Formats: sequence, C-alpha cells, structure tokens
Amino acid sequence: MATPRNTPSRADALTLEVVELIGSVVARYHEEYEDAAAGHALTGAQARLLSLLSLEPLPMRKLAQRLKCEPSNVTGIVDRLEARGLVERRPDPADRRVKLAAATAEGRRVARSMRESLRFAREPLAGLSEEERVALRDTLRTMLNAT
Repeated sequence: MATPRNTPSRADALTLEVVELIGSVVARYHEEYEDAAAGHALTGAQARLLSLLSLEPLPMRKLAQRLKCEPSNVTGIVDRLEARGLVERRPDPADRRVKLAAATAEGRRVARSMRESLRFAREPLAGLSEEERVALRDTLRTMLNAT
C-alpha cells in the first residue's frame, strides 16, 4: 500500500481533484483578502505587512523574508503605511542600530477589522465539527511539512 511519502509521481483522479479544490480555496481566500484590503484602501501587500506587524514588531529584513520580497519593496510599503499612521519605525531594544517596523494602535485596529471581515474560510469551518477541524488542520500541517 502506498503512503504519502512513497506515492508514485503520477497523480490519480482523487489527488487531482484535491489539488484542484485546494487551488480553488486559495484563490477564493486571496480574492476575499484583496477585497478586505481594498475596503481599507490598502493593497494586498500593505495588508499582509500590516497583518504581520499587528502580531509583533519586526526588522525590515525579516519582513522581506516573510513576504518573500526585496527589502527595498518593504521599505516602500512601510513608508506608505507610516504616512497613513498605521505603522511606525522604532529602534530595536536589543540592537539600537536596527530599526523595527511596528503597527500603531490604529494599524492594529485596521488589521483586526480586516481579519474579522474574512468570512469565506471562517464561516464554512464553523459548520465543521471540532473533530473535522482538527483533522483538516493536521492534514494541512502534514502537507506543509512534507515540502
């Protein structure tokens, strides 16, 4: 019997259907995320950066790594968010040579409002039992850890 680790590279119909469904879920989530960002006059990149900073202040280098983009792009995004009062730069207490980007109180409010408006995934998930949500979570973790 084949296991996920030694499954032949040729996909069966069920695997292809699952891949297609995952793609559809990702596309719908991305579309809703972009709409939520636009509702706050943010680009998708600005919204993702603000969301990260609402969790913790981060140096520009780490932001670029997490967003998988060039540090110069992050600088521009932070500049625009800072001009709107959603983000501020501050010295890193551990190394004063490093500047951290941090969400302001207003930035955290906007990030929270965006998260709360993302109903696409949350509402269908609420219809699943806890056991089903745990199984889905564990399956997704397994998929992410296999790469």
